[in-house]
Amino acid sequence: MKLFNVYENGALRKVDKVDFADHKVFLVDDNKKIYLWFGKKSSEKKRKLSEKRAQKIINKRTKKTKLEILHQGKEYGSFLTMIEPLKRGFSESNQGEKRKELNIKVDDTLELIEAGITPDFEAEITLDAHKLSEKNKNYEELCRILAKLQLELINKGKKTEVAAIEKKTIEIYQSSSTYDELCWLIAELRLLKQKKDNN
Repeated sequence: MKLFNVYENGALRKVDKVDFADHKVFLVDDNKKIYLWFGKKSSEKKRKLSEKRAQKIINKRTKKTKLEILHQGKEYGSFLTMIEPLKRGFSESNQGEKRKELNIKVDDTLELIEAGITPDFEAEITLDAHKLSEKNKNYEELCRILAKLQLELINKGKKTEVAAIEKKTIEIYQSSSTYDELCWLIAELRLLKQKKDNN
């Protein structure tokens, strides 16, 4: 995740955290999505130039990137899960630890399967977690998937409110679980749900 303060002339300055001052504009780049946050007192010129800068970044990418604009006091959706972590900031070490790609030891499990040994529950989780990591979903997406799964199991298949999912997503995001832990927990809950549905 990259964070930038946008200057009056549209220049971007990389920052470690977002202070959400009402005269500022921040650009938050999470690869799949670029968020532009407009402070209440930020100038119209700064806002327009920040949109142009964001669009330039998007146009240079081969993968589809969405642009989301948020106004101070009217933040919504997935951005709400990010506010507190953005205030705290992402140091290089912290960011790497929290958002690293999964490094599950899958080789041993594959060797056992190739030898004709039926995988046990833990081996199934390992394989599913590894597959999930290969999809390169961002940290926030994993938090939301896990939140939805947890609530579905608690509510025993009943429809879960969007607000409840968002609240749970924030809790998981703030728990500072590593990327691999999230993949593992998602894989475990999916398999438990699958076994429950089959019974």
